[in-house]
Amino acid sequence: MTAELDGRPVTVMVVDDHPMWRDAVARDLAEAGFDVVATAGDGPQAVRRAKATGPDVLVLDLNLPGLPGVEVCKEVVADRPGLRVLVLSASGEHADVLEAVKSGATGYLLKSASTEELLDAVRRTAAGDPVFTPGLAGLVLGEYRRLAGEPAPTAADQPAAPRLTERETEVLRLVAKGLSYKQIAERLVISHRTVQNHVQNTLGKLQLHNRVELVRYAIERGLDDA
Repeated sequence: MTAELDGRPVTVMVVDDHPMWRDAVARDLAEAGFDVVATAGDGPQAVRRAKATGPDVLVLDLNLPGLPGVEVCKEVVADRPGLRVLVLSASGEHADVLEAVKSGATGYLLKSASTEELLDAVRRTAAGDPVFTPGLAGLVLGEYRRLAGEPAPTAADQPAAPRLTERETEVLRLVAKGLSYKQIAERLVISHRTVQNHVQNTLGKLQLHNRVELVRYAIERGLDDA
């Protein structure tokens, strides 16, 4: 199955400090129809090449020389908010998973995953869906809820909350419930691209940077229970 986004091949960059593993992942992706635009073996190189090539998906290891994977993630997502990051790591430690997601990663897959699981994860990541190794999705949603329980910082001169359209609020509510973009599109009978546009517009209006912050915002306001 050809990996496409808006009628063109999905572009991917692979970052890992082990050359054989990096090359094998890049080869598997290329053979599956992805356009592998770059690879990198350390943190600083990953940041430079990601900014230069602008891939749709960054497949990123966490344990990198020069600059940790979470810092790479923060920097490239800040530079290009539309970039999707799929962490591919040997670590299943909860702290590593949560740190990666807080840094802007869209998903987290263990290196023990099969080639087919990896290819499916990259396709879904490119489409904007959160992808996690089984068992980790519940952990991340639980963290969303824990964060929502913490008091939010306030300021005396804090501006009033931006107004969202009825449809943006509806999409936000479904995101908070943990639905994927595909599921939201099916529920609302709209296109996947329209869902993505609503999410991006909402992020812009609320001055948020990623799905983690967006879900926290929604849960704080009780939208997940609506």
